[in-house]
Amino acid sequence: MNIIGPDALVFGVDDVAACSQYLLDYGLRGVDVNEQGGRFEALDGTHIVIKHRDDPSLPPAMGTANQLRETVYGVADSATLESIANELGRDREVRRDAHARLHTVDDLGFALAFQVTVRRPLALAGETVNAPGSAAQRPVNALGVDPTREALPRTLSHVVYFVPDAAKAEAFYVQRLGFVCTDRFTGVGPFLRPAGTSDHHTLFMIQTPPHMKGVEHFTFHMGGPTEVMLAGTRFVDKGYQSFWGPGRHRFGSNWFWYFNSPLGCHVEYDADMDQHDQSWTAREAPMSADASQLFLFQHRARWAPGGPPPAGAPGKH
Repeated sequence: MNIIGPDALVFGVDDVAACSQYLLDYGLRGVDVNEQGGRFEALDGTHIVIKHRDDPSLPPAMGTANQLRETVYGVADSATLESIANELGRDREVRRDAHARLHTVDDLGFALAFQVTVRRPLALAGETVNAPGSAAQRPVNALGVDPTREALPRTLSHVVYFVPDAAKAEAFYVQRLGFVCTDRFTGVGPFLRPAGTSDHHTLFMIQTPPHMKGVEHFTFHMGGPTEVMLAGTRFVDKGYQSFWGPGRHRFGSNWFWYFNSPLGCHVEYDADMDQHDQSWTAREAPMSADASQLFLFQHRARWAPGGPPPAGAPGKH
């Protein structure tokens, strides 16, 4: 099935105003935003939808503290929608809405929707690197660092679920929707990608107790690691709390920086994810700090050589 990846995530939240401002400060563009919520778009049109948790149009809550109500997948064409409807309609309700979207649930009760993708084609340059022994990627006198450059989310990258039965959840996405396991953390869960993308993963699942079921984080792709650093630093400067990063993952190779959020989950910036095809052989490793990240930095106050590190910095006593 030619599923491309997540087009949108729909949240039912307690504090609409705080969540809306958070997503605007994160770098998404508000569309039809009001006191009831709205849509918050990346450059290609993938987006987050915010509504109050009591909005009657939302799918039912999961019964945990989770505020994610629906994951909306974009597919290549209407033929793929029909294939999904026929496959999932064999053993569960699949409802069509007025916009030709399909709505259903997976085997663990996560609400899903499928639509012909809203993704707009992007024609944007990625980050370039000059390295000895290789032809220069940036022309002479072109600067690699511009403190005024935009650093905006380009596309919805992936979502991570806490699930009480990772094996059952994986079986649904692989056997029913054609996802492929790219890599795996032993006893924790798989990194999965659908047929319509070569991204290392658009879905990762982590085995947890049932009361934790829901979304752990979501992220948007940026134009490169420098944009991750720029956007993350600006986010910190606006008062938001860094949770993990910046750093670089081992599985997927993507740069990351995670933040706490009022959406009841973490929100990440990421960039430079590995691409894979059917010739790739999935790796497996135990979950550990060494397996999760190749290296990790820690944000601290700006400092310049010529004086002691800022108060509270590592090594300061």
